[in-house]
Amino acid sequence: MSAAAAATVLENLPPSLDSTAEQPPLFDGTTRLYTAYICPYAQRVWITRNFKGLQNEIKLVPLNLQDRPAWYKEKVYPPNKVPALEHNGKITGESLDLVKYLDANFEGPSITPDDPAKKQFADELLSYSDTFVGSVFSSFKGDVANEVDPVFDFLENSLSRFNDGPFFLGQFSLVDIAYIPFIERFQVFLSEVLKYDITEGRPKLAALIEEANKLEAYKPTKVDPKQTVEAFRKRLTAQ
Repeated sequence: MSAAAAATVLENLPPSLDSTAEQPPLFDGTTRLYTAYICPYAQRVWITRNFKGLQNEIKLVPLNLQDRPAWYKEKVYPPNKVPALEHNGKITGESLDLVKYLDANFEGPSITPDDPAKKQFADELLSYSDTFVGSVFSSFKGDVANEVDPVFDFLENSLSRFNDGPFFLGQFSLVDIAYIPFIERFQVFLSEVLKYDITEGRPKLAALIEEANKLEAYKPTKVDPKQTVEAFRKRLTAQ
């Protein structure tokens, strides 16, 4: 199944649960993804769920992170973060671990490459993802162009490694899932607020974004740009 053809299931997204909401049943045989519509880490797992066509197998339980229910920390996931997955009588977290877990334990198109060279490069890019995110966030109060040029140039060069498609490993994979939620937000905020275009002089990055925006697995997970700007402005003033 192609990336564009995957995840054609349409669903009505449930409202976010706040501190007044009742806790859903726990360990009743339902697989639940505790998430937040605004969170890029949780978005990684949401995209994976959709791409593998698991909308009917994994129920979304979105939380309001500004007013999250007390029962989530007390009874579901003590770290009190999203994402978290309820499956087979246990709760697990950490976004990239969950992306790999869904790919290994559920049916649907694989997001893990078979080719050894692609596997090795995937490991390198996944290891770099925290550096990428941290570098861009730290640039918000500095010289943006000088600080983020190297990391976005790194992405552009990485997209030149394989020529069998527009994504990091050529075809859509877990690497794209790791980066796209952050590329989405950084593109909006850097352009709108700091007047920096991440795609200028980077045609492969522009093509990645264009192709990602066509993915049915990704479209329903995208954040309202106004929410992104508001959230990042708060982060900027809090630094």
